[in-house]
Amino acid sequence: MKIALVSPYDWVTPGGVNKHIEQLSARFEDYGHEPIILAPASVPVDDPRVRVIGRPTPVPASGSMARIALSPRLGRRVRSVLEEEACDVVHVHEPLMPTLPIQVLRNSRAANPDVVNVGTFHATKDGGNRLYSYGRRLLKRWFRELDGKITVSPPAGRYVGRYFPGFYNVIPNGIEVSRFADPTLEPIPGLDDGLVNILYVGRAEKRKGLAHLLRAFGIVNARDPATRLIVVGPDSRGKRRYRASMERSGRRGILFVDDVSDEDLPRYYRSADIFCSPATGHESQGYVLLEALSSGVPIVASNIDGYASVVTDEVEGLLVRPRDPMALADGLTRLVRSRELRAELVKAGRQRVETYSWPRVTRRVLSYYERLRYDRATHTRAVQAAARLD
Repeated sequence: MKIALVSPYDWVTPGGVNKHIEQLSARFEDYGHEPIILAPASVPVDDPRVRVIGRPTPVPASGSMARIALSPRLGRRVRSVLEEEACDVVHVHEPLMPTLPIQVLRNSRAANPDVVNVGTFHATKDGGNRLYSYGRRLLKRWFRELDGKITVSPPAGRYVGRYFPGFYNVIPNGIEVSRFADPTLEPIPGLDDGLVNILYVGRAEKRKGLAHLLRAFGIVNARDPATRLIVVGPDSRGKRRYRASMERSGRRGILFVDDVSDEDLPRYYRSADIFCSPATGHESQGYVLLEALSSGVPIVASNIDGYASVVTDEVEGLLVRPRDPMALADGLTRLVRSRELRAELVKAGRQRVETYSWPRVTRRVLSYYERLRYDRATHTRAVQAAARLD
């Protein structure tokens, strides 16, 4: 099959949707399919699979910054690419985001009337979506162009289903388990000194809850001084503010690490005794949880819908009240003081994460494509037969 994977986001800016598409594309190639990627980009892209369409503009969204192409003149370029490629499947991620996904749905059948359109909805947002709410009547036109609909988790399905009811096939984000479970990985030098390492991985955005974790760690470190918090994530103004605040307060035991490479990230997990994700909401699944489960690191995380769809409290990890530093500190303290509990959580987590392994996820996606192609071909034959009878 020739498969077009469409991202609304700047291809050169790291993010969960782009990472998902990149991995899915690589697995499709492994299975003998021919994927291409359509996405905007802020700089030239040296990847033969990628067709750059549009330049992204930063737009505030869900406590973060979405870099999406907003030009209304993308249609001609989209139509040209789709006519040239003549894909069997067009798989649009966040299909109702402006503007590229909608232009793809508008033009997808230009070259191949029998193309199958699939949409994956990744996001969830506490309090609802203004775009979906105010633009629902207009967006329904493009929503109806989707032959199949996927959400990455039940919370994501409930979220989009509030505005656009229908059947959503739940297929989660995948994880390259072997990359994080590799037994030959070496810990980061200096972090294997006997302290209990608590790892945070993520951006320093308000919704990620880092401020709550910093306060919680102050309590944990006072209770058990042989602990260390490692904060891994991209450099940003917010992160610099947190770092300066901790330095002014004289807080010890906190290590801020900027811009870790893809190669080194699994080594930080290997250096960790506990992983903590204190996000306050807007998480449809939580990719960092999958990384921690694959790495064999026990988890303490906020009890929010997206995380609870991956981790069961007291089974693969501990889920605590969001925005509650004391509850977070108590959960972390339990794991700091109990190697036995950490081992139990790790054992269950290794079993759980296999559900999210890329071979399994890819097979589920391809199987869904085949069902949709069969259904569309059956419908086309029925329409043609009816036309002949007329």
